[in-house]
Amino acid sequence: MSLKEPVPVPRGTAGDARAEPPHRATAWPEARAVAARAGDSARAGRAPLGVPLAQALGQVLAGPLLALTDLPPFDTSAMDGWAVVGPGPWTVREDGAVLAGHTAAAVPVAGEAVRIATGARVPSGTTAVVRTEHARTEPFRAEPTAAEPAAVAGGTQLYALRDVVPGQDIRPRGQECRTGDELLPVGTVVSPAVLGLAAAAGYDELPVPPRPRVEILILGDELLTAGLPHDGLIRDALGPMLGPWLTALGAEVLATRRVGDDAEELYAAVTRSTADLVVTTGGTAAGPVDHLHGVLDKAGATLLVDGVKVRPGHPMLLARLGAEPTRPGHARHLVGLPGNPLAAVSGLLTLVEPLLAAVSAAGHPAPLRVPVRDEVHGHPYDTRLVPVVRRDGLAVPLRFTGPAMLRGIAAADGLAVVPPGGASPGQDLDVLDLPWSTAEGAAPAQGACFT
Repeated sequence: MSLKEPVPVPRGTAGDARAEPPHRATAWPEARAVAARAGDSARAGRAPLGVPLAQALGQVLAGPLLALTDLPPFDTSAMDGWAVVGPGPWTVREDGAVLAGHTAAAVPVAGEAVRIATGARVPSGTTAVVRTEHARTEPFRAEPTAAEPAAVAGGTQLYALRDVVPGQDIRPRGQECRTGDELLPVGTVVSPAVLGLAAAAGYDELPVPPRPRVEILILGDELLTAGLPHDGLIRDALGPMLGPWLTALGAEVLATRRVGDDAEELYAAVTRSTADLVVTTGGTAAGPVDHLHGVLDKAGATLLVDGVKVRPGHPMLLARLGAEPTRPGHARHLVGLPGNPLAAVSGLLTLVEPLLAAVSAAGHPAPLRVPVRDEVHGHPYDTRLVPVVRRDGLAVPLRFTGPAMLRGIAAADGLAVVPPGGASPGQDLDVLDLPWSTAEGAAPAQGACFT
């Protein structure tokens, strides 16, 4: 694996004529657009899956969510109280109450009232629901007559303490939606609230695109998986990082495998993979053990992006692989990330994130526009991606932004997109959010260093 990457232009050299000339590569915005188009082609022909509600959280709707029933499905009491018919006062029926989930045991007629619970089906002919706290009851005494000179006790009378408006505290059938109404459009992210709405609308499962399956190949003979660096060997920082990151982007990570600096071993790993997307680390440049270009050529792959005008990470690439034999016509891709950790993060956000968003039909949200607090020096020709935190409405650049460093990105909640030539204080910049971005105003990570 090659850990070599062109050294970033030092601060203060944004206009230095001695800086390296522009390299042949794809402009950063166009590289992201190419990745999104690749994701669109990979999504074509992928039939949606029906997954149980309990498994749908965080996925996106593969089709619009249509109401399977009226909501509410019947006239429903909005409050605990009394279902009344006609003007009051009302004689209270003593032969049962109307409870949620039960058939009414007592159906009042004109001049009568019956107890009713919130969510219960309102009996046919009900004029209104009178809330418990808006009514009082008294023992009923019949007025004296010539035949019955003494008042006769028996039953209970209900009196309203406020004016009663027909239909009050009744949720009418179809108030929220009617059967067939579109509740949510295709591409909506399934949140807990979406799950609740889907259940209310009659769904047991939801149609979602199948998660893109990703295999990660960590390249290099010099990588340790445990212990301290020694004797020219270094710890693998990308293996522990890429799987969780890709999962946060909506992928199903099939495996993270380690491949030595051997062209045949790499060729076998790439061509035998059944993943929708293969992500490799290192080997994208032209060093003595950078075999990826040769492997892709031998495999008959088509390079869609071969280098991006971005720092760090410009040796990244995107290729379309041949279809898996068991799924003819199914588009498969490979993203080659640089071996340096921050450069690999740049590749994730440049190529992998827009590709996966398109495959999963999640859509590609526009970056935030945030004014930068401090001057940020730029590369003469290339875009720079700089770790930042957002504080008081401003993007604050962080230190430790070399291509091999992770200290800055570990404390960041986004990457600012700095155009060639740099940015001045107060200039609006696009900021790419990280999947775990914290709310603005949260304290920076322990040990975070600002520029």
